Amino acid sequence: MTNDVEKRWDRPATFRAAAVYVGAVVAVAGIAFAVYGLIARESVVAASLVPATLFAGGVGAFVKTYRVWKAQGAWPAWQGAGWFLLLLMLVCLSVPGAAMQAT
Repeated sequence: MTNDVEKRWDRPATFRAAAVYVGAVVAVAGIAFAVYGLIARESVVAASLVPATLFAGGVGAFVKTYRVWKAQGAWPAWQGAGWFLLLLMLVCLSVPGAAMQAT
């Protein structure tokens, strides 16, 4: 049985995988934001894709957290990735609000 306060969480490969995952999700959300900003300026649906992408990415990171935890791996990097994406999703909720104001 492992203790949660052990220092076994320092796994650079796990952190790198979580960071690449966050970067990919943010890039997809950035593409959705560019489509909204350049093509569909008044579309609430296109604007809603930005926070929806970040939310789905956050949930995916938490699923990965659970799987790594069950395998007794270094899960805190994935949990941090999930919280970061959900926090960014809350910030990006203003994008659909701006689309609603534009119509």
